[in-house]
Amino acid sequence: MEIQPVAIFHSPFASKFGIPKQSGIIEELKGEIVFEPQYRNPDAIRGIEGFEYLWLIWQFSANKHAANSLMVRPPRLGGNEKVGVFASRSPFRPNGLGLSSVRIDYVEWESHRGPVIHVLGADLMDGTPIYDIKPYVTYADSHAEAQSGFVDERKWCKLKVVLSDNTKARLLTQKGWTGETIAQLQEVLAEDPRPQYQKDPQKVYGMPFAGLDIHFRVIDDVVEVL
Repeated sequence: MEIQPVAIFHSPFASKFGIPKQSGIIEELKGEIVFEPQYRNPDAIRGIEGFEYLWLIWQFSANKHAANSLMVRPPRLGGNEKVGVFASRSPFRPNGLGLSSVRIDYVEWESHRGPVIHVLGADLMDGTPIYDIKPYVTYADSHAEAQSGFVDERKWCKLKVVLSDNTKARLLTQKGWTGETIAQLQEVLAEDPRPQYQKDPQKVYGMPFAGLDIHFRVIDDVVEVL
């Protein structure tokens, strides 16, 4: 079977670095689903406004090399312990397909790009091809009491994010950001975007976000935006 994208995703992330490790972690993170020309017909999504969440099936398009191992190192296990690729949500998979649940913010029915679905909480990079979209239905998709393997066993602790007043002022007045965008950046950094095996407090990381290159470092459990 040959498949082609039905849509392209747009988000603040111009690279893989910093993207939330699962959908829904940063609930207010904004994104857009823009359909390919042949699907820019309102009939293709008629009735979607009655749903609150969607499933997106998409491609790990930024992974330039094919998966070469059946064992992977999940971030939840510190990036050092291995599990089977099919017992994980690693992006390095035989077929390179991702699955994400996103919340519908609103549908822009008429635009020069056709109907656009605005969503919240996605974990997709800007430019990611989407191969299918399906509505989330609670009677079939929700299993509130299900066990989650090693994810249940390892507590994920958020970091404290420090932005100086000067940095905030520069983002607001010189870079044209809003308070909402700053809040989204803080949420992203609080989830610790570093590779989990890197703990050097002197290392400065760079992360493209919303058109800017954000530099930061992490000391203990504090992220300092430089």
